[in-house]
Amino acid sequence: MARLHLHLLSDSTGETLEMIAKAALAQFDHSEVNRHFWPMVRSRQHLDRIFDEFKANPGLVLYTLVNEEIRDRLEERCRSLGLPHVAALDAVTAALEERLEQEAKGRPGRQHALDDAYFARVDAIQFTIAHDDGIGWENWEEADIVLAGVSRTSKTPTSIYLANRGYKVANIPLVVESPPPPSLFELRHPMVVGLTTAPDRLIQIRRNRLLSLNEKTETDYVDQERVKTEIAFARRMFADNGWPVIDVTRRSIEESAAAVIKLYQEREARAVPPRVGTKPI
Repeated sequence: MARLHLHLLSDSTGETLEMIAKAALAQFDHSEVNRHFWPMVRSRQHLDRIFDEFKANPGLVLYTLVNEEIRDRLEERCRSLGLPHVAALDAVTAALEERLEQEAKGRPGRQHALDDAYFARVDAIQFTIAHDDGIGWENWEEADIVLAGVSRTSKTPTSIYLANRGYKVANIPLVVESPPPPSLFELRHPMVVGLTTAPDRLIQIRRNRLLSLNEKTETDYVDQERVKTEIAFARRMFADNGWPVIDVTRRSIEESAAAVIKLYQEREARAVPPRVGTKPI
């Protein structure tokens, strides 16, 4: 098994660099990567304190540093230690400079600036938390997206992920014995998206949930026929109201959220009001 020490240096939170590293590492199997994370590196003194770790754990250095003096210092020391080093965003930034015909600002953490977009994202997170699991249905018209689905179809984590992308999201569990509020079928501004999954996968997830709570695992909650009825009930509601559906069976939270965003952006591009649901079943 290949082993590697991966040093990630950033002059900001390092969130971008971590995502780049994670995406790249996902392409490799049978490897053991020990990550060393160094955020907020904004002075030579801070950088110098890290070099001892480089010596003790030599490996690959990835960095996003905009300060030329600190970059030069890092690259000089990496060369003297014989460490490969890669500026993760340089190629993209250079290409944008060429096409936009202007130089990059070179400000650390610029994507985290406290601008209108930042506060809109905070507002989206607060809205989404306040409208989880069917709560606050009176305000659903203010949402950008409403996720509907039976229990354990990843509604909450998908909602939180979307909120971090700036979308106001509400979600509601669909229960056969407890119809959703009529307002769900009267929404005009939000895009309602149905989440569904394969019965066997749903049963497995629900069993694991019950085990984690030290509860009995032989209940209607995990009965195969009962689960199939729930899923059929939800699918019929989605179809009758013309709501798009995403099967989350083999999707990660990130993949499900990406599919939702794609649907939302396509609807915005069309600029056609969504169909108003009329059939609660």
